[in-house]
Amino acid sequence: MTTFQPASGKLKNIITLIKQSLTGGDHDFTTGSIRRAVLLLAIPMMLEMVMESVFALVDLFFVGHLPHSSYAIQTVGLTESVLAIIYSLAISMGMAATAVVARRIGEQNTVEAGKAGMQAISIALIINLVIGAAGFYFATDLLRIMGASPLTVRLGANFMRIMMGESVIIVLLFLINGIFRGAGNAAIAMRSLLIANVANTILCPLCINVLGLGLTGAAVATTVGRSLGVCYQCYHLFNGKHLLNIQFAYLRPRWLQIKAILKIALPGIFQFMISSCSWIFLAQLVARVGGEQGSAGYQTAIRILIFFLLPAWGMSNAAATLVGQNLGAGHAERAQEAVFKTMRYNVIYMACVTMISLAAGDFLTGFFTNDLHVRHVAAIALRIMSPGYILYGIAMVMMSAFNGAGDTWSTTKLNFIGFWVFQVPLAYLFALGFHWGTTGVFLAIPIAYTFIAVSSYLLFKMGKWKKVKV
Repeated sequence: MTTFQPASGKLKNIITLIKQSLTGGDHDFTTGSIRRAVLLLAIPMMLEMVMESVFALVDLFFVGHLPHSSYAIQTVGLTESVLAIIYSLAISMGMAATAVVARRIGEQNTVEAGKAGMQAISIALIINLVIGAAGFYFATDLLRIMGASPLTVRLGANFMRIMMGESVIIVLLFLINGIFRGAGNAAIAMRSLLIANVANTILCPLCINVLGLGLTGAAVATTVGRSLGVCYQCYHLFNGKHLLNIQFAYLRPRWLQIKAILKIALPGIFQFMISSCSWIFLAQLVARVGGEQGSAGYQTAIRILIFFLLPAWGMSNAAATLVGQNLGAGHAERAQEAVFKTMRYNVIYMACVTMISLAAGDFLTGFFTNDLHVRHVAAIALRIMSPGYILYGIAMVMMSAFNGAGDTWSTTKLNFIGFWVFQVPLAYLFALGFHWGTTGVFLAIPIAYTFIAVSSYLLFKMGKWKKVKV
């Protein structure tokens, strides 16, 4: 019996750690076990990102079984491609909030951490109200510019309008979660996405089929679900029961703090805009060379790809919090050790995902559409893109580490070279120059990420990120 005690004790410790990560609470990760810190952050962050990816998959599943599903799938995919610009704003503001809040928490200054979080919210609201209104008004034009078929433009315009109109909610969801992650409380971020997803999953079939709203019903369900998630966040943000000291008075502009946040957020916006716009170009190129069904197949594969990538992104976000808090406490070497440990875990996860994608690609694509041509294109895309999963995982951890340190310019430069010097030109060369069609577009994606992964790792080893002031 004593022979098995160590194993059972280890299992008990793992179960206890998982429970702690899901229960939540504010944590100072500048001392103690790095492995424990990574897992306490990574588990809820991975689940949070799974919840975020489920939004698109739930929509895709229900609209993929509508009559003439290819137009519906194309609408969802092209709308998500345009929304990637909104996500860029949301993610970069959330990233800036995480970096600044984590740094202040590491310095044991919770009041300034709370003020920084509220300043980030006020900035994001002002910017995104303008963007959301413009997207709502020009919804039809956006679909047409993206290369949508006339049927998609006619039947998908309301879906695009609603999704663009809810962009303020999207930004708040990401941003407030970034604030909680910076404070070391990733469980609240996870639970807000869980609430939003449960609501969306229940409301999607109700709005689409029972109320007869069709594709528009998917947009209504998603908007209501995300709004409920934001309400949950706001309750915890202002209830005074957490480490952050948040008051509505902190919304009053504090220009030095706004400057500090924008110093991180602006290159972060460029960083994600660079990558998002490259994906928009790829979506447009696929629609051009593959038609409506080729576009629908590509969008299906991308949704599956994102479903697997977002948990890895969640794990990489743990590196941002750990880097921010430990640099704030003056523990630069501990921050570096945490990044490498996070990267090892991410590589293991992505290796498992690669095997799943290669073995079950046909089954996964068949789950989301009955159209055989769409399924065929999606399966080819998965087989080509999935061998690059491990590289995607390495790149995400390195990028998150730079962002957590406030060194957002390094990642911006890497994204520009990776996506606009490699990915977009290669996609056009392969698809149109070599006449490989959609297959050429798919090949350009892992090639670009190979450059980004290797370059970001080498740049991280140089260590300039340790000297960035936030």
